[in-house]
Amino acid sequence: MTVTMGKALNAALRDAMREDDSVLMFGEDVGALGGVFRVTDGLTAEFGDDRCFDTPLAEAGIVGLAVGMAMNGFRPVVEMQFDAFAYPAFEQIASHVAKMRNRTRGAIGLPMVIRVPYAGGIGGVEHHSDSSEAYYAHTPGLKVVTPATVADAYSLLREAIADPDPVVFMEAKKLYWAKDEVTLPVTTEPFGTAVVRREGSDATLVAYGPAVPVALEAAEAAAADGRSLEVVDLRTLVPFDDATVAASVRRTGRCVVVAEATGFAGVSAEIAARVQERCFHSLWAPVLRVTGWDVPFPPPVLEKYQLPGVDRILDTVDRLQWDDVPDPRFLAGSR
Repeated sequence: MTVTMGKALNAALRDAMREDDSVLMFGEDVGALGGVFRVTDGLTAEFGDDRCFDTPLAEAGIVGLAVGMAMNGFRPVVEMQFDAFAYPAFEQIASHVAKMRNRTRGAIGLPMVIRVPYAGGIGGVEHHSDSSEAYYAHTPGLKVVTPATVADAYSLLREAIADPDPVVFMEAKKLYWAKDEVTLPVTTEPFGTAVVRREGSDATLVAYGPAVPVALEAAEAAAADGRSLEVVDLRTLVPFDDATVAASVRRTGRCVVVAEATGFAGVSAEIAARVQERCFHSLWAPVLRVTGWDVPFPPPVLEKYQLPGVDRILDTVDRLQWDDVPDPRFLAGSR
């Protein structure tokens, strides 16, 4: 059956709510409207407005309410509507959501999910297209998840809802309409497991969320020129799968990290550092990155220049010292 990512997320919420009465869904316009992106469509009609309901336009209040409910036996799922709208709630997230288990010496966990539609690609203006994942990934105590496929959207959201600790669930807005042949329910790899989406031998593209389809498109274009690029989809930023990423880079000897977010002090910088630390003696070129520019998100007419594209990825791959370095496939035994 052909399913969009938005429908897969809706199915995951619906199935979780059917199986467990403690699962609740609330946020701005998630009730009768079904959410800005219709991810919660039909949930209020099926489960009633005591289990899927609208809240005031107060993100700190939304997350604060979820904290109290999670402390008292519920499994709340909240929607921030747009990435940058979540910033008023960040004090709650960093000070309480992320720290409650540690603060109580393990006595109180917070089984809650914070859904954050994020990133660009929909022609949105500022405050509607931020990539805010670095804030959450940098905050100990949070799991950070970002699916790039329809199957992962369903499976990872179900796992997030079942998790005993808080999960920030980053949903790439431009992928809501991505389609795939999937039979739901579906179970994919668990948290902390990256997946090789395309095998290759010349270089590794490490990507997550909205950058994964772009990396795959770049790998397809590179193949037409005789260059074999492997694509690794991280799936979860926290926990991070060092083993899969390092194994891929050790095979290919080269690495480019692709991310929509700005580059400075971002998740892409952390990935590059981890690859360099673990794969230094296998690298035939520096680890490079293709990211958004270090500026506030531009107006829609300039969005295409902000987001990493196939040409920028291929240009970066061309900088990986191909002419003056031996092919690592023939020297693997010497390292």
